Amino acid sequence: MPAKIHLYAQLMRLDKPIGWWLLLWPCWWGLILAAPPVGAWSATEVFYAVLFLLGAIIMRGAGCVVNDVWDRDLDKSVLRTQTRPLANGALTLREALWFLAGLLLLGLVILLQFNVAAQLVGASLLLLVGVYPLMKRITWWPQLFLGLTFNAGVWVAAAAYQPQFYLPNLILAPALLYAAGIFWTLGYDTIYALQDAKDDALVGIKSTARLFGRWSRLAVAAFYGIMLVLLAALLWHLGAHPSSYVVWVVLACHLFWQTRHIDWVNPHAAGKLFKSNREAGLWVALMLIAAKATPFEWP
Repeated sequence: MPAKIHLYAQLMRLDKPIGWWLLLWPCWWGLILAAPPVGAWSATEVFYAVLFLLGAIIMRGAGCVVNDVWDRDLDKSVLRTQTRPLANGALTLREALWFLAGLLLLGLVILLQFNVAAQLVGASLLLLVGVYPLMKRITWWPQLFLGLTFNAGVWVAAAAYQPQFYLPNLILAPALLYAAGIFWTLGYDTIYALQDAKDDALVGIKSTARLFGRWSRLAVAAFYGIMLVLLAALLWHLGAHPSSYVVWVVLACHLFWQTRHIDWVNPHAAGKLFKSNREAGLWVALMLIAAKATPFEWP
């Protein structure tokens, strides 16, 4: 692609699709949970799935631009981020802000395809997107704020299937799924943060990887363990088909494999472990599809 367009593609991390996969999976989880069983999907469900795909790519890109605007000076001090377009001066701040405005406009067009309830939930996420990059400056738990942001697609999908947004009718099943997603994010983003722990310490950036240090493996194991407990509670609440528990076991084995290979002293493998969460998200989706092989009542 032309050099200038390539810079904008780098700015929104199109060369690193794992980010939008991690944003997309909770949206699709919520869709699978709220919609009819996948075998009975109509054009509406397929349309929503495509909207979530496009929205995840665009909004993850917007989030990356916001992050790089806030961190353009810090990124110069971290080896892994020194080549980002804003950090190395290839793009100006003004160019980045205009590009951000365009991405947000595209995101708005996608959001307007849903009902009013989903629109309200989606619009409320902009605050989280805007403040998340600041969290690593003021709290040791920026991964928690990322979890709150990245998994909110569960609520957008749930709201899209309600004629009116009555929270008591939505709360239990989506809440369990949302909470499981938050602990999933705490786990995988702690792994991700291991890559930059030494550089982050030099520039004063906080993270759960730095907070737990050599205990990071135990922390990730705890986060993933809570995720699995919440998913098991969701399956029990739904009266899920037994096959869903088989998929749950496969997911548990995958997460155990991740945890087993965390190495605080030599974190170079952290990137591979982090990226494997694309497959973890798939296992959760398959688990939910299997759960609805037998009818259950929407809470």
